[in-house]
Amino acid sequence: MEKTLLELEPGMHGTLIRFAGTPGFVRKLRTIGIREGKTLTVVTRHPLGGPVVIEVDGREVTLGRGMAVRVIVDVAA
Repeated sequence: MEKTLLELEPGMHGTLIRFAGTPGFVRKLRTIGIREGKTLTVVTRHPLGGPVVIEVDGREVTLGRGMAVRVIVDVAA
């Protein structure tokens, strides 16, 4: 099932399948190690419109909600 990274609850994980953004946005995420085929785990979602903290390749990365909503993952049901 496809979901955006923002829709996942803390502790859930999914495999990145695509980005819904500009080439510059995609390039920025790929530069920090967020690429298609990687497993992303949501560590926490900060309240009141705060950022989303994810884990990828054993390290934590913080993404703003505007970025997280453009990252599409496949979640095993």
